[in-house]
Amino acid sequence: MNTLLRTGLRQQAIYIPQTVVDENTSHITPATGLLVANLAKLGFGVTEDLLHALNHTTPAYQATILETFREVMGVNTNWTPLIKNWQVPTNESFVDHLVTYFTNIFNGPGTTLPCGHIIPPNTFPLERYNGCPYCGTPFEFGELENMGQGSKIRVLKRWDDQLAAKYLEDLLTSKTALDATQVESLKALMHIFPLPAVKIGMKETIMAVIDVLIEKDEAEQAGKLFTTPTDILRYLWYKHTGFLQLIKPGVIIKRKTKNQRQVRPDIYPTVQTASAAAALKLKYNRQQGLIAARWLNSLEMEVTTMCETMHPQRGMWVRFIRALRLAEFSKREGFGKLRELMDRFYRQDYTVWQERVNYYRLRYDEATTLQLLKQRPGLFARSLFANMLWFGPEAVTAAFAEITDKVPARLLLTLQMYAGYYFDKSTTRAVKPLGGIGKSIPANRQLNIYEEEQLLEMQQAVTDLCISAMKKRFAAVATTAKSIYIAPELYKIPVAIGDRSEQVQDLPGALMGTRFKVEGDKIILFMQWGKGLAAQHLDMDLSCRIAYENNRTDTCSFQYLKTTGCIHSGDIRSIPEKVGTAEYIEIDIPALAKAGAQYVTFTCNAYSQGAIAVNLVLGWMNSKHPMKVSPKGVAYDPSCVDHMVRVTGGLTKGLVFGVLDVAAREIIWLEMAFDGQMIQDLSTANVQAILKKLDSKLSIGQLLAAKAEAQQLQLTSDTNADEVYTMQWALNTAAVTQLLID
Repeated sequence: MNTLLRTGLRQQAIYIPQTVVDENTSHITPATGLLVANLAKLGFGVTEDLLHALNHTTPAYQATILETFREVMGVNTNWTPLIKNWQVPTNESFVDHLVTYFTNIFNGPGTTLPCGHIIPPNTFPLERYNGCPYCGTPFEFGELENMGQGSKIRVLKRWDDQLAAKYLEDLLTSKTALDATQVESLKALMHIFPLPAVKIGMKETIMAVIDVLIEKDEAEQAGKLFTTPTDILRYLWYKHTGFLQLIKPGVIIKRKTKNQRQVRPDIYPTVQTASAAAALKLKYNRQQGLIAARWLNSLEMEVTTMCETMHPQRGMWVRFIRALRLAEFSKREGFGKLRELMDRFYRQDYTVWQERVNYYRLRYDEATTLQLLKQRPGLFARSLFANMLWFGPEAVTAAFAEITDKVPARLLLTLQMYAGYYFDKSTTRAVKPLGGIGKSIPANRQLNIYEEEQLLEMQQAVTDLCISAMKKRFAAVATTAKSIYIAPELYKIPVAIGDRSEQVQDLPGALMGTRFKVEGDKIILFMQWGKGLAAQHLDMDLSCRIAYENNRTDTCSFQYLKTTGCIHSGDIRSIPEKVGTAEYIEIDIPALAKAGAQYVTFTCNAYSQGAIAVNLVLGWMNSKHPMKVSPKGVAYDPSCVDHMVRVTGGLTKGLVFGVLDVAAREIIWLEMAFDGQMIQDLSTANVQAILKKLDSKLSIGQLLAAKAEAQQLQLTSDTNADEVYTMQWALNTAAVTQLLID
């Protein structure tokens, strides 16, 4: 029940099943009134329909609702920072740390703290600290004192079994890959509801479904969902690594090895861990190998096609074949197809389509290359820009026009969105290799072959092709509607294509590129980590980088606790027992604007060995009214939280989780991984490149406007229109993808 309440909250709703309804209640009970009042302190309100539904639930279920919301919002978690009243600087300096270092080396005079460090007189003002100012170990903890200060209320609606089941269908049929939040919700719903008879939209979604089915001892039904050998490999790799994408072992090993590096290994403790390569070693028993052998043997695909499909991941397949003992199982009775597959795969007795494309392309055989590409519309779409530069735009666009009706809508829109971005000689493009970190790369050098006018013609040709194809698809959908309402906010939210979040959003989800309006003059960044873990050295750092004109930058971090417009709450390097700890940064927007700042980038880094800690929570608070800080330094108020994410694992060492546009007073939500233990390792050029990429994306509002034009619907500001698209509708990002008609 707790998981369904969490899933409902992500849709800005409270899940109320019929089984917890008490029909005898007719008036608003004190328990219901108390629940609504407590939810208001957390920043949530309820609709009238939900209020009556809550009033008919049992007191036990109401208690479960409140406890779930308090858990999601971190009410029972420690939010005490290192410095008391940290908005007033302590003026600690490098000299204080140096004097303390020598005092501890030579056992000099001073105050001995519970961590064992001696703080000499006339250095750190100990009355201002909740812990050790030298090693960053907290000793004192405060409660949340200031709650309900938020100026905005998230109004919750009712969510029942019917709506939950519909949401499950939306997730399954999503036309884009699910993000971490959606995958978690999908698994929670599948443990409650049976698998509906719908066509699953994405390969990654199929892997998550198969995983749940096998957990529910429905392996036979799960096996029917495999259609290619790559599906089987993808699932085996997902179970081994937790990644739904086929990230190569070398990439994982390289990222994990980098994450283990220390800037100061002489000072910070090194934790002995198994090597990344050893952790990826494959080991299966005979029962597991037999299951995989049956899956491969029962595929309906031709053996030659199976071999060609396996070829791009040949290195991984060789290791899996050995670990699963597939050669041994192929000799058994009834495994004839597997036997033929093993034989042909090892002898490489098959042709590879991509190899033929590369062969004719390098020989500049335009006709044969394009004929081959038309056989694989999806791959043609992904290589369209490069082939236009290689062969020239006329023949390539003409060939692509013949198969646009077979190209997935998400690829058509991706081409349309990035055409101007790609065919620009001066653009530095943001890319993210599979399993890697965000990078910026220079424009394709072949662009220099063409004149600016020719490149503009290429951009227009791609745009015309894609928009025309999408309008045809919209026009082909029968509708009786005459009018359409599109919420103005939807014109600021990009369509969810290409940028999936790897972190979980427990509050109503936001797509990368979504802009949050700042109401007041200040925002407060927060980071909480270590809940449930034993006391240990676990150093996570909250930082921000300020960008000015002329490429000048400034930083607020553990090294620089105060700078123009920003104040840090102190560097905590060790977590206390079980309760976790927190850091904050207060950002003063008028002060930054006066100083000429343009952007402020929010980041988190794992200074300790390894990646960012699991279940670390990041976000920012925003309120029209000033946000108070308790005497202990606790600034967290759940009612003021604008957006927050929870790290659930992965390879991320550094993470950008938002950018403040100072002039516009807007925070752009984005997620960009980068290497390095400190904010100084962040490339400002990479952030600028990803912001430019997000700006080039089509918004949901623009896509709906194209739909309205194709279906001849009248745009209206009346919310009683025949078709209504609001922010509430856009919260279900999986349902939004149904606009991508294939």
